[in-house]
Amino acid sequence: MKHTTKYIIGVMSGTSLDGIDIAYVKIENAKSYHFEILTAKTIPYPVEWKSALKNGFHLSGEELTKLDADYGIHLGNEIRNFIKENNIPKIDFIASHGHTIYHNPEKKYTLQIGNGPYITSITGIKTICDFRVQDVALGGQGAPLVPIGDKLLFSKYDYCLNLGGFSNISFSENQQRIAYDICPVNIVLNHYVSALKIEYDDKGAMASAGNLDRNLLEELNSLAFYSDTKPKSLGYEFVVETILPMIDKRNLNIKDILRTFVEHVAIQISKKIDSNLDKIMLVTGGGAFNTFLMERLQSYTKTQLIIPEETIINYKEALVFALLGFLKDEDKINCLKSVTGAIKDHSSGVVFSPQ
Repeated sequence: MKHTTKYIIGVMSGTSLDGIDIAYVKIENAKSYHFEILTAKTIPYPVEWKSALKNGFHLSGEELTKLDADYGIHLGNEIRNFIKENNIPKIDFIASHGHTIYHNPEKKYTLQIGNGPYITSITGIKTICDFRVQDVALGGQGAPLVPIGDKLLFSKYDYCLNLGGFSNISFSENQQRIAYDICPVNIVLNHYVSALKIEYDDKGAMASAGNLDRNLLEELNSLAFYSDTKPKSLGYEFVVETILPMIDKRNLNIKDILRTFVEHVAIQISKKIDSNLDKIMLVTGGGAFNTFLMERLQSYTKTQLIIPEETIINYKEALVFALLGFLKDEDKINCLKSVTGAIKDHSSGVVFSPQ
């Protein structure tokens, strides 16, 4: 087997709008895949960018087209600055997720803005992006895409759980990789604490001081989405149209909302895993820092929750999109039909080369 090593910049922007995650990684394929995160940084969004991306869902076609261009320029500039600041000598390509504005695979569309040509033109580096559209075209959900990374880079864990804007899980079953979104997490929690002019509930301290509203908890747990068969994925639309109105009609104080929603998240995740002392689950994403959420989840399961080093927690998704780019660059499968529901495994992504 050919031994291949590539140096890649992986770029991720999640629905929780924490910022742009940029990771410079080394990925090797020699019988199995190995990685090293050489340097990484999260660039917080200024208020105007956070607002623009959050409200992109409501823009007209022309406004959204301009936002796509502006955001691509913004990404290109931030990546170029990152390269300069870290004196990075060797880059084979950039792999960028973009930022999701629309995701509605049932109606055959998904949109990640800020992709491709703008990044390439500003950095002068080949860019691979737009990883979701082809999967939707092939009948898939276009999500989650991270499980190929769980399979190739984190196979020693029985489960890989990501707690970002949404929670999603990945595991092997009958020699196939299975993965799906479970429920919203930080996209809801951060929405409510933003009214207090703070970014997030640090370690879940506010939630832990709140009271559980059992009526709201029961209503949340009864949502039809949770009984749907997999594969399935979640988007911002589900939060805006279903979750927030359900919570807002009860006029609860913010601490009680947080307390109740954390319990909801813990219950929904625990339903998806075996409660077995011999099982281990890797937990990454911003929610892994929510100590109270981790305590509530552990109270529902005997499965061991493994929280890795901070670099992995913060940059696993950027790392995996670098891997998706690696696989695309080699014309190898990076989207699994067992995960997304597409009609076949395939190699997804669009390549833009500097002119």
